[in-house]
Amino acid sequence: MPAKTMKAVQIHQFGEPSVLRYEDVAVPELQPGEVLVRVHADGLNPPDWYLREGMSMLPPEMRPQLPFPYILGTDVSGVIAAVAEGVAGFVIGDEVFGMLRFPSLGSSAYAEYVAAPVSELDRKPAGVSHEQAAAVAMSGLTAWQYLIELGHDHPNPIQAEKHVPVPITPGMTVMVNGAAGGVGHLALQLAKWKGARTIAVASGRHEAFLRDLGADEFIDYTKESAEDVVRDVDLVVDNVGGPTSRRFLPTLKRGGALFPVFLGQFDPEEVAMFGVTVSATQVRTNGAQLGQIGRLLQAGALRIAIDSTFPLQEAAAAHLHAENGHLQGKIVLKVVTP
Repeated sequence: MPAKTMKAVQIHQFGEPSVLRYEDVAVPELQPGEVLVRVHADGLNPPDWYLREGMSMLPPEMRPQLPFPYILGTDVSGVIAAVAEGVAGFVIGDEVFGMLRFPSLGSSAYAEYVAAPVSELDRKPAGVSHEQAAAVAMSGLTAWQYLIELGHDHPNPIQAEKHVPVPITPGMTVMVNGAAGGVGHLALQLAKWKGARTIAVASGRHEAFLRDLGADEFIDYTKESAEDVVRDVDLVVDNVGGPTSRRFLPTLKRGGALFPVFLGQFDPEEVAMFGVTVSATQVRTNGAQLGQIGRLLQAGALRIAIDSTFPLQEAAAAHLHAENGHLQGKIVLKVVTP
C-alpha cells in the first residue's frame, strides 16, 4: 500500500519559477471511478507555467482563483497502485498514461502519486518509455483535436465563434509555425500521416530534425519570412500566436484556414478580405483519442521528441528552461517514487 505522505511540487502564490516548492503532502484519496497512479514521469506544458504565474495574459475576470497551496501539472505516466469502486478494465500494476482533468483545475500531476479518473487514461504502449508517454499527452491531444478529430463540442472560452475543423486529405498543403515545439512537431507528423504536403517553420538549427520527421519544405524564420515566400496553403497551424499571427493570412488560398493554437490577434474585416477562416479550440481530456495516439507511437508512425528531463525536485529549473523557449520537443519531469 502507498505511504500516507508523498513528495509533490506546489505553489503557495503566483509568481516566477522560484515559487515552486518541493514539499511533503498527503497522498490523495480516491473517489469512485478513479485509480491511484504511482507517477514515473510528468510532461511539462505551457498551461503549467501560465497557471503558475496567474494566467496574466487573460482578462482579470477570466483568471483562475486557486486554492493555495496548489499542485501543478496534468500529464502523467506511471503504474496503478490502487483502484477505487466503479473501475473496470484496469488493475493494480497496469502501466498507464494520460492528461488529467484538463481544462478543469485539480489534476495535481507534479507528485509521486496522483488520483486519476480512469476514463482519462489509457495503457502505456509497450516499448514506449514513461518519459515519452508523459511527454505526448497534452501536445498529442492538441495536435489530434486540431488536425484529426475534435472529439467534443465545447466552446473555446476565449473565442465567441465555434471552432471549424478542417479535415486533412491527401494533397493538401499544411504549414506548421513553431514546428519544433511540443505541439508543432506532432502536428507536422500527423499532417504528413494524413497525406498532406508539409511546410515547417522554425529556426535553422531544427531543420534536420524536422525534415527527418517528414517536413517537405523548411523555412528558417531567422532568414526569411513565410509570408514572403509561401502562397496557396490550405491550412496554417500557428503554435506561436500573438499579435504576429495575422502575418500568415496572405499565405493561405481562398477558403483556407488558420489555426492559432496560442492566442492570436486578428481583424475580422481583414480575415474576410482574404476569404479564409481563423478559429481555435481548447484541448480537452480524451482517453480514447489518447489510445489512438499511443498506438501510432507504438507502431513508429508517430515520434515524440524529448528536449530535456529534470528531476521532480528541480521543477523550477524546468520551468525556467521552458520559458527561455526554442525547445525541440518536450520537457519531462522524472519522478522518483518510493
